[in-house]
Amino acid sequence: MKHAEITPYSEQDYLSAEQRGEVRHEYVAGQVFAMAGAGKAHNLIALNIATRIRAHARGGPCRVYMADMKVRVAQQSAYYYPDVVVTCDGRDTAPESEKFYLVAPALIVEVLSPATEAIDRREKLLAYRTLESLQEYVLVDQEQRQIEVYRRTQSGWSADTLSPGDTMALESIRLTLSLDEVYEDTGIA
Repeated sequence: MKHAEITPYSEQDYLSAEQRGEVRHEYVAGQVFAMAGAGKAHNLIALNIATRIRAHARGGPCRVYMADMKVRVAQQSAYYYPDVVVTCDGRDTAPESEKFYLVAPALIVEVLSPATEAIDRREKLLAYRTLESLQEYVLVDQEQRQIEVYRRTQSGWSADTLSPGDTMALESIRLTLSLDEVYEDTGIA
């Protein structure tokens, strides 16, 4: 039997390595995990959502980021790369705020893929819900027209499942998208 020591990374070592590296990694409690690549449908869905949100947010207090912007979840000692993230908080938007990650997102969107679906549904859902600023967490299926919207309410969290013909109301940023807009040009019926 071979025995190997696993030495955890510090957050600072992780952040430094991410700035220099070509491959993105997520960080959870000292462990680093390489990010999987995404296919065409995944990219189109994320881009469709991000461009519509960006057009809606232009000139306002919110900022929209895609794919390469990390979210720090301090309570979980974690950094994740959401597919789309929106922040309207001065802790993220002020000129002196951290340049390489966000701490107070209002909306996070993950496009599900076979490699990440379980993590997005469990680990990230639980971690993201610890962020006091987060109002909505959206999971978008890339194999069928189905979206789950988790929303913070006064009594906890609620979940809505959307299917063809429904519209997605993003209350955190006051924007409504049809599923046709989300899945435009993907060929997903």
